[in-house]
Amino acid sequence: MDDTLTVFAIILLAAATCLCVALIIYLRKITQSFDGLRLEVKSLSDEIKPLINSTTQLSEKLHRISVDLKEPVQKAKDIVNNVKERVDKILEVEEKIRGGFEGSVSGLIKNLSSVATGVSTFWNTFRKDSR
Repeated sequence: MDDTLTVFAIILLAAATCLCVALIIYLRKITQSFDGLRLEVKSLSDEIKPLINSTTQLSEKLHRISVDLKEPVQKAKDIVNNVKERVDKILEVEEKIRGGFEGSVSGLIKNLSSVATGVSTFWNTFRKDSR
């Protein structure tokens, strides 16, 4: 029985050795895969860094442009508001003039109409008396 145990122990040790060798081989393959993945990530990182830098520069330039445009846009808004206010004032004055002129003219027309009626009545009365 000792011989059988010894044979089984030898077979068990050989199997364990084979498993250890297989484990070492697969661990090496996994390590190589991770190394390849690491190299690809490094390559991708090296390619993305210039893109990130140029995107950052573009963002900074766009920010500067927007800041530089705020002042002229505000000036244009102020000018438009000033022009609007002046046009509104001119329109108010025009309405006041038009209202005053129309009131004055209508009063003058009423007065002239009354004078014409009075003169017409006077001439009619004068003609009747002179006949």
